[in-house]
Amino acid sequence: MKNRNLKSRRDFLRLGCRTISTIGAAAAFGEAGLLTAQTTAADYKALVCIFLFGGNDANNMLIPNDTATYKQYQTVRGNLAISQASLVGIHDPLSGAGLGLHPSLAGIGKLYNDPANPRLALLANTGTLVQPIGHDGSGKPILTGNGVVLPLNLFSHSDQVNEWQNAVPQGGPDASTGWEGRLADKIVQLNTNPAIPPSIGISGGALQLVGFNTKPSTVATKGFAPLTGLKDPRTAALTQMLSFPSGMALVQAAQSSFQSAFDVANAIDAAINAAGPLTTVFPNTSLGQQLAQVAQIIQIRTALGATRQIFFCSLGGFDTHSDQLPQQTSLFTDLSNSMVAFDTALGPLSSSVTTFTESDFSRTFQPNGNAGTDHAWGAHTLIMGGGVKGGNVFGKFPTQVLQGPDDSGDRGNWVPTTSADQYGGALAKWFGVTASSDLDYVFPNLKTFGYQTPAFFG
Repeated sequence: MKNRNLKSRRDFLRLGCRTISTIGAAAAFGEAGLLTAQTTAADYKALVCIFLFGGNDANNMLIPNDTATYKQYQTVRGNLAISQASLVGIHDPLSGAGLGLHPSLAGIGKLYNDPANPRLALLANTGTLVQPIGHDGSGKPILTGNGVVLPLNLFSHSDQVNEWQNAVPQGGPDASTGWEGRLADKIVQLNTNPAIPPSIGISGGALQLVGFNTKPSTVATKGFAPLTGLKDPRTAALTQMLSFPSGMALVQAAQSSFQSAFDVANAIDAAINAAGPLTTVFPNTSLGQQLAQVAQIIQIRTALGATRQIFFCSLGGFDTHSDQLPQQTSLFTDLSNSMVAFDTALGPLSSSVTTFTESDFSRTFQPNGNAGTDHAWGAHTLIMGGGVKGGNVFGKFPTQVLQGPDDSGDRGNWVPTTSADQYGGALAKWFGVTASSDLDYVFPNLKTFGYQTPAFFG
């Protein structure tokens, strides 16, 4: 009975905080889960996730650009093929391959190709995995028998979103928390102001940010302080309500939580006003304004006592079962322009901030009959930042052949060759979590891959 009451209390507080404020309540941080790795408190770093909801068709984000492989791509993609002449050409020095980005990604293509400071990299064919996938004598991936275990409910939006965010592809006690939340548990003591949570969701909460010992804040894209614009008597009445002793422990806890939300929001609002507005113009889109808010909060990091911050942004609309070409053109334009504005706003601080994409899954290489694509598996992702080894494509680009060595079926459902755990593990190591015990806490399944992670940081 006691455990059920505690769970109800946590759920009540979480719901209440999300309902009342633009910034959720700051959690009381305990002693558990402190970082054991060696880290310097004066060294600021931030992770910014952009989740592409719906399942981004990465086959049209990163495209083969040499004559023979492009022809294979064009033959299978048919009416969804992007013309070779329009591609943003990029060269991968690691593999020697000629590749191309979708033309709507021209802005971030310049960051990849910047000769003086390349600060965009890509990771090819990553996705949720429980264990490495082997191949049989004919070169086909082994997906059944011999102890092979696959992620739960592949190709399901809700399940794959959760597995990307909780890094628990087979479920278990960690599934109610997110990998960045558990990462926050490990680094929270590096921030000098315990009232300001290290994890912040922009315009909505995310499972990815929920830790065992830390809880995220949420920030709307317009304004910070929940009492901004309110005049007496409403402000006075609400303040009195929050401070009125109820005599009930549950309600008192909720009142304290709500008051923390107001205190945090007003503190950030004051710091933003003191710092002044950003000079960079961001796109007037949901993602553009989300990244503008992130830039503003990073701008006041010293006032907030923050040396480690984690942000979660999102862009929806990638479930393109029909009419994919115009939809992706619009989505990629927004993604590219918003990321470029964010890079510009960061300026020299770019080396301290890593921005990266995630998505439910990629989509079938072979189109469907509605000028769209269907749910698949392995995808390509973007990693941006001055600390990134830009101008490189990490991982293994899939063989562009149906029923080939990377196809889990017969339509181009690529089997990931780099796990989502390895992808996130590289980000966590850069963030300062390097000890095996800490990595086990953040990514319980990473040891299955020998703690090996992509080397996209210098």
